[in-house]
Amino acid sequence: MAFDGCFLYKTVSELQAAVDSHVDKIYQPSKNELVFLLRKKGFAERLLIHLGPGAARLHFTQNRFENPAAPPMFCMLLRKYLSAAKLLSITQPGTERIAELHFAALNEMGDAVTYRLVCELLGNKTNLLLVGGDGKILDALRRSDPESADRLILPGAPYEYPAGQQKKNPLVTPPAVLAAAVCAKSGDPAKALLDLTDGFSPLICREAVYRAGGERLTEASLTAALTDIVRHLTGSGDPAMLIKPDGTPADFSYMPIHQYGQSFEVKRFASYSALLDGFYSAKENAERLRTAASDILRLVSTLRARTEKKLALRLQELKQCENREHFRIYGELIKANLYQIQNGDTSITVPNFYDDLKPITIPLDPALSPQKNAARYFKEYKKTYTAEQTLTALTQKDREELLYFEAVSDSIARAETTTDIAEIREELTEAGYGKRTPERRKNAAASAFREYTSVEGYRIAVGKNNRQNDRLTTVLAAKNDLWFHVKSFPGSHVVVFCHGEAVSEETLLFAAKLAAANSKAANSSNVPVDYTPVKYVKKPAGAKPGMVIYTTNKTLYVDPR
Repeated sequence: MAFDGCFLYKTVSELQAAVDSHVDKIYQPSKNELVFLLRKKGFAERLLIHLGPGAARLHFTQNRFENPAAPPMFCMLLRKYLSAAKLLSITQPGTERIAELHFAALNEMGDAVTYRLVCELLGNKTNLLLVGGDGKILDALRRSDPESADRLILPGAPYEYPAGQQKKNPLVTPPAVLAAAVCAKSGDPAKALLDLTDGFSPLICREAVYRAGGERLTEASLTAALTDIVRHLTGSGDPAMLIKPDGTPADFSYMPIHQYGQSFEVKRFASYSALLDGFYSAKENAERLRTAASDILRLVSTLRARTEKKLALRLQELKQCENREHFRIYGELIKANLYQIQNGDTSITVPNFYDDLKPITIPLDPALSPQKNAARYFKEYKKTYTAEQTLTALTQKDREELLYFEAVSDSIARAETTTDIAEIREELTEAGYGKRTPERRKNAAASAFREYTSVEGYRIAVGKNNRQNDRLTTVLAAKNDLWFHVKSFPGSHVVVFCHGEAVSEETLLFAAKLAAANSKAANSSNVPVDYTPVKYVKKPAGAKPGMVIYTTNKTLYVDPR
């Protein structure tokens, strides 16, 4: 990713708006994230410091984060020293990926003191350190091992910058000097520029070489390209994101990127903070949810595989019961022809009065009497009849379980927060598929429905998972409200709270699109969505969460995309 020293330079310039603000609150949503709420007259922003490898950054954020019930120890330490502290300045040494936030505060004795919060955004060596006015470390997010580390990061140790790479700062080194040094080296000029220049990411180095003519670059053309890059760096900038054809973010920069031609869509942003919010939010939220849902995904996958195996075996046994009628026919024909059978016979051929008197040969057990041979066939018939009834019920149950597991998988795929994941986990536990623990009971929390308002002002609610679907349809909705669900696919229940009043076609289509968009058919076109008054929606006794039957429905075809 292109969060290099120069991008940090642009971000730090943007963060100057926070100078003279006070720290109102400090949160640590996860081990790699710190959020500072900064306020002053006419200004209130959340400052995010992210220290995760591959995603290290510093910027204002509009995102909301779920905080742990108890703040981590490092968060408590920052609150101790920096609560109500005044932000004096934000600085960056050269174009290093290091930012320093300087604070003025009062200590426990009421004396004025200063602190430095040092953000080291250095690849896989990211760290956040609180340094006192005497230059000594008060604590760090990641402490070092005194026996193996090349730099001591422990409370009480003097703070020292990480060892530099002795590269040239493009803000103070003339572009002509950089171009001459690159052209003097053999090999890939983009790599030579990367090795020579501090603060340039591989993306920017490739862009410079591309603008200079690629393999045909000259010292003059590279000087011109570097001059233009520095102009963007020291000017107002042009924050933009590169988006892949499938819609996923690919990279970002503080300047236009031309090297990819039309391969990527370019999306402009009003600020660097908005760009970083947009780039990382979806990626990190998906990773956070993936981690939170990993155990139930494994559970559902295991349960589905086990149920599919059971269903296959039962269907095979059920197929063997299809010809059970011939056992009854054999028994009836033996009873009708007892006088022809002698003890010790191994078979008998008789006319089959169930098939136009065609001759049929019936195997016999020579060790049994004719009457017992007939009884044996009747017993086999009764056995297969009972087996067929049992297996039919069991295969129906297996199919219902597979539909339920598919619905749970769909709910997990559409989960937006860890609270949603916790609710799905609790649902599986209540359905008998997971082991209930005191911790789960304590932490299980109900998430809110997705809610919308129609053009006529009707409230529309969308369930996020099966538990919400049940609560929405069977508890909250009135009999005359309208209920929507995508046809033949797992998905959300959608209710328009219209209380039996007439609903416009626009509202019907809007609700139908919500149902389609919140289903497994979300990426399809011309999706059928059934709708009916809630009074025609029933939940059978013993049905799985979210499973209902409905009648008197109409169908709309919509494109959820």
